[in-house]
Amino acid sequence: MRQLALLFGVSKSTADRVIDHLGPMLALQPRKRFRKDTVLIVDGTLVPTRDHTVAEQSKNYRFSTNHQVVIDADKRLVVVVGRPLPGNRADCKAWEESFAKAAVGKTTTIADGGYPGTGLVMPHRRRKGEKLPDWKQEHNKSHKQVRARVEHVIARMKGWKILRDCRLRGDGVHHAMRGIASLHNLALAG
Repeated sequence: MRQLALLFGVSKSTADRVIDHLGPMLALQPRKRFRKDTVLIVDGTLVPTRDHTVAEQSKNYRFSTNHQVVIDADKRLVVVVGRPLPGNRADCKAWEESFAKAAVGKTTTIADGGYPGTGLVMPHRRRKGEKLPDWKQEHNKSHKQVRARVEHVIARMKGWKILRDCRLRGDGVHHAMRGIASLHNLALAG
């Protein structure tokens, strides 16, 4: 804030107020519709958060929030960032509760094995003592290669320091996630 205040010739508190006011307006806005042939990819990620009112202890023993990130498979642009949920929620539960499912609608969406019963395209699973046929193994291989795109996008987004230890309160973590998604899209679009 000191650097921004110095750059624009205002006080630190004024720079903070302006950013608090404009931040949500600059964040990623959800799309209303997708083309008929669009393929999306979804994955959940944990963001460590200090605000214990929106976070819960997760599998990494830190207080975190679970965010569902949906990208366009072809363009690798973030199209939806779900509302933050406590970090102890499973991805399949967070998919519905974060309103990511409602934002995507009936668009074809690829997911990992953590989304059973959601209607998403998931890899084939083998039953105990059974071997997968070759065609299912090939399908799983291509599925994994396509789904890696969302992992790369999330890794790029988590390169921002604010997502490694988010100190924002209330909706701040959601606005930060959407803002970083917008910056990611701007960097990708050139």
